[in-house]
Amino acid sequence: MLLKFYLNMDSPAVFFTFFLWFLLVGVTGYSIYISFGPPSKKLRDPFEENEE
Repeated sequence: MLLKFYLNMDSPAVFFTFFLWFLLVGVTGYSIYISFGPPSKKLRDPFEENEE
């Protein structure tokens, strides 16, 4: 019953909070995937290209 009090889904603030939370987690997960996953093989290092 206490949980229902805190998670009143009728409130737009709860929806907005969950939306922002999932957006943050999604962007973070995608960034980690791009940085360390299979697509990272295609990334270039501009500092390494300009070394002389």
